[in-house]
Amino acid sequence: MNTKLRLGPLPSTDILKLTITLAVGLKTQLDRYAALHSETWGETVLAADLIPHMLTQFILRDKAFKAAMRRERSREARSLDQP
Repeated sequence: MNTKLRLGPLPSTDILKLTITLAVGLKTQLDRYAALHSETWGETVLAADLIPHMLTQFILRDKAFKAAMRRERSREARSLDQP
């Protein structure tokens, strides 16, 4: 299968447990995505394991968030430069 999913193979990472509440329809979609991801990459993965990676990709691609972080870093750098 040559499906082009946005989410590639999952990297190994340190984890922190966080409890969230989802709409039933979203959980169903996550389960479907996990099944397709498992089929595509040949490794069984649960929807709950995909969520942190999906959020990471969402944040990395958010242009407004990136711009806000650049402005914040710029302000911090200017404040460090001033005596």
